[in-house]
Parts: sequence; C-alpha cells; structure tokens
Amino acid sequence: MAAAGPTSSGSLALCRQLLLSLTILTFACDACKQVILHVPSKLDAEKFIGRVDLKECFRSANLIHSSDPDFQILEDGSIYTRNVVRLSSQNRSFTILLFNTESQEKKQISVLLESQTEVLKKPYTKEKVLSRAKRRWAPIPCSMLENSLGPFPLFLQQVQSDAAQNYTIYYSIRGPGVDQEPLNLFYVERDSGNLYCTGPVDRERYESFELTAFATTPDGYTPEYPLPLVIKIEDENDNYPVFTETTYVFTVFENCKVGSSVGQVCATDKDEPDTMHTRLKYSILEQSPSPPTLFTMHPSTGVITTTSSQLDRELMDKYLLKIKVQDMDGQYFGLQTTATCIINIGDVNDNLPTFTLTSYVTSVEENTIDVEILRVAIQDKDLINTPNWRANYTILKGNENGNFKIVTDPNTNEGVLCVVKPLDYEERQQMSLQIGVVNEAPYIRDSSSRQTMSTATVTVSVKNQDEGPECNPSTQTVRIKENAPVGTTSNGYKAYDPETRTSTDIRYRKLSDPKGWVNINENSGSITVSQSLDREAETVRNGIYNITVLALDKDGRSCTGTLGIILEDVNDNAPFIPKQTVVICKTTMSSAEIVAVDLDEPINGPPFEFSLESRNSESRIMWKLTRINDTAARLSYQNDPPFGSYAVPVRVADRLGLSTVTSMNVLVCDCITESDCTDRSSPRAGSGDVRLGPWAILAILLGIALLFCILFTLVCGTSVDSKQPKVLPDDLAQQNLIVSNTEAPGDDKVYSSNGFTSQMVGASGQGICGTMGSGVKSGGQETIEMVKGGHQTLDTCGVAGHHHTLDSRRGGHVEVDNCRYNYSEWHNYTQSRLGEKVHLCNQDENHRHAQDYVLTYNYEGKGSVAGSVGCCSDHQEEDGLEFLDHLEPKFRTLAEACIKT
Repeated sequence: MAAAGPTSSGSLALCRQLLLSLTILTFACDACKQVILHVPSKLDAEKFIGRVDLKECFRSANLIHSSDPDFQILEDGSIYTRNVVRLSSQNRSFTILLFNTESQEKKQISVLLESQTEVLKKPYTKEKVLSRAKRRWAPIPCSMLENSLGPFPLFLQQVQSDAAQNYTIYYSIRGPGVDQEPLNLFYVERDSGNLYCTGPVDRERYESFELTAFATTPDGYTPEYPLPLVIKIEDENDNYPVFTETTYVFTVFENCKVGSSVGQVCATDKDEPDTMHTRLKYSILEQSPSPPTLFTMHPSTGVITTTSSQLDRELMDKYLLKIKVQDMDGQYFGLQTTATCIINIGDVNDNLPTFTLTSYVTSVEENTIDVEILRVAIQDKDLINTPNWRANYTILKGNENGNFKIVTDPNTNEGVLCVVKPLDYEERQQMSLQIGVVNEAPYIRDSSSRQTMSTATVTVSVKNQDEGPECNPSTQTVRIKENAPVGTTSNGYKAYDPETRTSTDIRYRKLSDPKGWVNINENSGSITVSQSLDREAETVRNGIYNITVLALDKDGRSCTGTLGIILEDVNDNAPFIPKQTVVICKTTMSSAEIVAVDLDEPINGPPFEFSLESRNSESRIMWKLTRINDTAARLSYQNDPPFGSYAVPVRVADRLGLSTVTSMNVLVCDCITESDCTDRSSPRAGSGDVRLGPWAILAILLGIALLFCILFTLVCGTSVDSKQPKVLPDDLAQQNLIVSNTEAPGDDKVYSSNGFTSQMVGASGQGICGTMGSGVKSGGQETIEMVKGGHQTLDTCGVAGHHHTLDSRRGGHVEVDNCRYNYSEWHNYTQSRLGEKVHLCNQDENHRHAQDYVLTYNYEGKGSVAGSVGCCSDHQEEDGLEFLDHLEPKFRTLAEACIKT
C-alpha cells in the first residue's frame, strides 16, 4: 500500500493536468451560431447538401475539419457527403472545426441535419407562436438545392404572421414561379403558411425567385404589409467545364530555353462563379511521342511551357498533348473534360550548310566572260526553302582581280561559279579559289564566322586561244604645242600582240579626227601635224584633242584606242572685253565695272592691265580707269557729263603684254537700275542713233504740238475779236499719259488733241485754213498721227481741206497752205519764238518756273483715269476731283512729286 501511494499521486497529477488542458481547450474553442439544414432522409455519396458561411464565424481559419467522417467541408463552406447517409427518425448533427495554425485559435460550428419528413410532421401550435418574442412577419431567408430529387412537393419554409393571434389569417403568394413563368412552381398552404416547391429547378436558368407573401383575414382585411420573399437556388455541380477549343495548335522554336511559353488553353464552367464548382485545374494527361516529358502546364492559368532545351525539329517536328480541365479545384470527384493540343516545333538555323565535296576542278578559255564554269552542291538539314536553308556563297581567296563571281541558284540552292572578267593565258595558266557557304539566317550556336562556314577549293585552268592585238591602255596621250608647224611629227598610239608582247606586224588607222589636224603612220602609229593646231577650238576639251585609232594584226583582228593630244598653250589670244556696252545710272552710281577674259591658259592670261586708249585729251579728263582685281576694272567719270552715249576705247593687256583695244559704249542715264535705261541722244556722243525713253518721247511730242500750234498761228493767221475771251479745251484725264515706249516702227496711232492743248480763238473766228479750235467748243477735230516710217501729219483743216505735212524722210520740207518752205527757213523762223514761248510758259510773278516744269518721270504704264496734275493743266472747275482718291500707286508718287514745296 505504501508503494502504491506515489503512483496514485502521479496518476492524479496527470489527470489534473489533462483536465486543465481540456478546460483551456474548451474555453479557447468558441462555438458559433448553429446551422440547420433540411435534407432528404437519404443522401447519396458525393452529394452537395448545403453551404455554411465560415467567414462569419472565423475569418482567419486556415484548417477546416469535420467531426463526422461521412461529410466533407470545402474552403467555401460547401458540405458534401463522402458516403451514402440515411437519416433515421432522429436528426443527425456534426461539428465543423475551424483552426488557425499560427495563432492556435479554434472555433466550431454545429450543423444540424433535419429530415424534411420530420419537419413536416412537426405540429403547429398557437402557443408556440405566442411564445416567440420576435415578429414572424419579416423577410425570411429561404433556399433550395437545384435539381432536387424531392420528394415533391418539397417543403421550403413557413410564412407566419403574429396577427394570427387575434385573427384568422389566410396566406397567399405571387410572383415568378407562382402566377408568372414558370407557373405553379411554388405554392403556399392558405391556413398554415407552409411554402412548397413542386419540382426541380435549374440554377443556370433561374438563380433566385422573388416572391411576395400576403396575410389577410377572411373578410379581406390585411393586417400586414406584403412580405418580399426571396428563394435562392443553391448551386449544384451539374455542369462540366468546357475548353474554348477542341484542338489547340501552338508553335515553339527548337532549342528554346527551359520555361519558354508555348501557349495557353482556357475553359469555362456554367456553374456559380467563385465557388468550388467553377474552380478549375488544368493538367496534361498524355504526350505523344513520349518520353521524355518536354512540356508542363500551369494548373491555374493553363499556360503550357517547355521543360527541356533539347527540342530538335530535325528529330521530331510535332508533338500531340492530351490535356484535361477539372472543377472542384481538381479534386477526384470534380467534373472533367479533355481536349487535344498540337505543338509544332519551329525551325531555327542550327545546322550548317556543308559542301558535298571539298575540292573541285574546272577550266575556261581566256578572254571569255559571263560564262558558267562550275556548279557546287551543299547539304543542309534545316527546313527547305527557308532562310535557314537557303545558301549564300562567297569567294574567300583567289579572286583579288575580280575575274569570278559565285551566285546561288534559287531553285536548286547550288552555287554557280561564273567568269565576269576575261582571263589571260599569257599572264596565268591556272588559278585556285577558296569558296565558302553560309545560310541567309545567322547560325544560332556560334557567332565565329570561321567556325560557322563550310569551305571548298576550286582549281580553274585557263585555256589558250589565238587572240588579236591588245590596246592597253586604251587611252594614251602625247604633248604638242598649239600652232606647231605643219609636218611636226610626234609619237602616236602603240598596241601590242599579247602572244609575242611586241608591236611587230601591227598596222594603224585613224578612225576619227574631228578637225583633220593630224595624219597617222600606218606602220609605227606616230602622228604628223597636217593643219595648224588651235587649243581654243571648240573640239578641244580641257586642252586635249582626241582622235580614235584602230590597230590591226596580220590576220585582221583589231582593237580600238584613243589618242589624246595635249595641246600646250602659247600666248596667241589677247584679252578682250565681252560686254562692250555698260550703263551708268547717275542717280545711283558714278561708275561701271568692266571685266576682261583671255582664252589662253592662266599662265598666259591675267593679271590684266587696263588703260584708256584715246588721243582725245578731253576724253581722258572725263573718264578714269581704276583696277579692281586681276581681271576687272572700274570705269568712272570725273566730271558731270550730260546724259547720253559715249564711246570710250579701253586697252587690255595680259601679263606678257599681248593686248587689244575695245571700244566701250558707255550709256549715262537718268535711271535707278540698268534695265530702266534706254539710249539717249547727246551732242557729245557723236555717232550712232540714240534710243529715247518714254518720257523723252512724251516731251518731244509736247514740243512738237506746241511748235505746230505756234507755226500755224503765225503762218495761217486768224481774224479774231480781241475782246472775245479765249477758251481752253477740256482736259480729258484718260489722255494725259501717252503709251509710246516703242523702239521700232509700230502701228499707226491717233491721239486726241485734248492731250496737247493750245490757245485758240472762239467759234466765230475764221482763218485762211478755216476754223481751228477744240472739238468740244467748235466741233472741229485736231489730231496728231504717228505714221510708220517717221511721217508726221498735223491735220487741223476742216473747211478748206488744207493738209500740213512735215516729212523729214522726203527732203525735210514743210508744206503749209500750199506754200513750200525748206527746213532751215522753218527752223530759223520757229526756233527763237518757240524757245521764248517755252521759257515763259506758266511762270509765276517772280518769273520762276512751276514745280513740275521740265521734270523727268519714268514710264508708269497705261493711261490713268485722272487728268493732268501739273501746274500747266487747265481745270475748268475746282470740283469734280474725286478721281484723285482712286489713283494707282505709281500715279500717286507722281502727284506727290508735283506738289512738293
């Protein structure tokens, strides 16, 4: 007994420790809300019976376990049977254990399985309803399993109102599944409020039904509001996952790295998303041919990758995979579907092209070109007619002179060796070539060109043939001084026989000689000057005169060459001035540049020396030459010469003293640019006609008009009443500007006399030649007609038919009133009077000329709609000048010049 004491004490301590641990475990494992599931009395194996919200009880649980081995709990709370379960008259319960391995925290959920038959047998007592503290008329969560096997009608829920304590209540429902499609799927017992389903429901068609429950008394009173009642259809794993394609085709290149992506497969499942019913797993069931295993598939994404880098298209160009997809996260009881995947192996250049032979022998005749002399073949295991198979040939050695080329025949992939430059048997009888071959695509296994190129040797024998003379070089030159005396002999063209390497028995002929300057010796090829050679001739280019020579041997074979005769320059051309007319616009410049050229070479050309070549001292005083550079000088005037044309002789000498004199025509003009200038007459110009500008012609016409008016007034006379006021004709604005800028005889022009007005007598005045006046006042007509050939006619006689003519080309006579005067008499008579009249024209009280008197204006185009704006214009009234606001830009400039103070 004494010995048993310690043992009993130890056992008691152990039991206390176990009891304490059990107590701690019991307190640590909190119980969550009990779940009641209504199920049939018989449950098949692997049957879904309901779902529990695990997150509501324990969110961080990572280990889920069922206390009953007949039931399996999934991560989303779905409860499945492992075996066939039969419910006896008593209900069955089990516990779901939730555990967090990190925090060692545990929770449990009690699950009660009630047989639907037992639920229906439960009696309904009013006392039980009265004992409830909560109202029974509220939204009641209700669900049913899709594809339920019954028995039908299947009890779902009881709808009950607290008003049944005081009233007799009748229950009814409306909505989809009752009085809407699908009709008569649900009904409720009028007295008890029990809700039933009459048949199975497919969740993929109807996810839920939203019904409305009503509670009324027999007399129609409604003590409750309509109750919304939602019946959710619980999903059952009744849909197989389906691949998007029955056969997938992918391509992956050979020799790719491990883990290279091949492609991705995809499947869909019609069951409820985000549940185990739609959680899919992919896998490869079979590979053909196999082994070794070369591919793997990611279970979640369906991506196929390689597991080996030894894929070789030359060994196997295609693989066939049988793939599978399974729901329920790939568990053995999940639904599965299979498909086929074809993986083609793409080609890369991993095989070198190799020559079938390492050496070749061929031959070719000399002097032949563009001929095929050899074909070489290769072997390549890569895919035919791809860049990995097509060959590129090259000549590595032996073709330094470029006699050969090798190309690829696109049909056979052979290398074709051709001669592109003639071979010479006398120079070399045999040649050795080294050729190489690579593919169009780069070789992937080694970047070293020597190790990735197959080579072969080609021996080419050159065959001899009888050939004619050879003109080598084809262009030869000799040097001869220009102007060499006729008969001068010089070396000519030389050809040789390639067989003997000499010029014996070769004859020469001249094929072309543009000027016929030389003769060629038939036997030696030397040339003899037959005419004077001129280096400055047109046929000479860059000082070289080319002739073509034909060389023939005794058998008539020939070659052609060019003999270039280099003409050495002599100083046989004096410098000269190409542009012999220069313009000096006095308003903008006081000098002009003159440039000389020399046809000889620079050694016989510039620097040039410019000088004035004139014996007239006055000309030397007026003009001055200043050197600008080696080929140009500046000609400027020293005094202020009048406008006109001047002849200035200028001598130009080259560096060796050879010179020439050029008579420069210098035009001194009142212009802005040279293009504005025309030749003007000048007493000092001396010789030659002078071209007049438009304003000079206008001034001359105005003077002639005034001259004839005075002449006819003096000669014809008028009997005019001195007391009668003088009348001036209207100034028509459109005739103030006369277009007469012509440098050659033009068409006959008739201008109105209103453009050139003069004082006239009144309409009653009569003269010897009849009435003379304005076309407006007297009805007469006054015209100035410019006639071709310089014939000028002034026709003012409208009564007596007199005709007054001034024709300088017909003897320079003036015919007035049938009275004939010579030109000198008429000139002496009118010149003094006309000068006086012009001098006194429109002077003010201080005897100063008006602002626009004797002013020079440039030609401004066609006539203006405005009248004259000068001080000599006659305006009958001050008003009516609105046209001045619409003048053209050039005429405004003229108007501004006339009103300047």
